[in-house]
Amino acid sequence: QVQLTESGGRLVQAGGSLRLSCAASGRTFSTYAMGWFRQAPGKVRELVAGISASTNGTYYSDSVKGRFTISRDNAKNTVYLQMNSLKPEDTAVYYCAAGPATHYYDYWGQGTQVTVSS
Repeated sequence: QVQLTESGGRLVQAGGSLRLSCAASGRTFSTYAMGWFRQAPGKVRELVAGISASTNGTYYSDSVKGRFTISRDNAKNTVYLQMNSLKPEDTAVYYCAAGPATHYYDYWGQGTQVTVSS
């Protein structure tokens, strides 16, 4: 079991930057792949970034590639999402997730709201 708590979401102007954090409980954080999903109103939840447990290999959706960076600090049980050049279409609730692979997740946080104004 792992519990996830996101933070860092807020209102930001288009073109700005934001860093989301996700703190995980438990001593097995380093064994989980971690991901960031987002869900905008009326849309399905989508995976925007993932990072593997062992190799720190990363995945990015086409919509955020080159603008967002996922990283993890296993000593702090924390995963981050650095978001640059934000666009209004990035507005969504962002969720942190943990699981056995970068495209398979078992545990979810409660989400943090990111709003990008034009």
